Amino acid sequence: MSDNQLATYRSSIDNIDAAIILLLAERFKITEAVGRYKAEAGLPPADPEREQVQIDRLRRLAKDADLDPAFSESFLRFVIAEVIRHHERAGEQSRD
Repeated sequence: MSDNQLATYRSSIDNIDAAIILLLAERFKITEAVGRYKAEAGLPPADPEREQVQIDRLRRLAKDADLDPAFSESFLRFVIAEVIRHHERAGEQSRD
């Protein structure tokens, strides 16, 4: 494999990584609004039923995309935990 080929692969990976970060940022903007809404409405920060539906859905998508469903679940659980942490903080701020 030539260095040019490796550089091309790495450039593609870098672009994909940037897209992932931008998509996560957009996702967190929306979940931040959800957290504020939940706090104002007196709803709990976590919704285990919704989380399970999302995990099941993403596991199916991962399988269809030939991606390890366990990996996709671990990733989503990590994201969900961070979202819940933000929602808890929003709830604390609304009580202040």
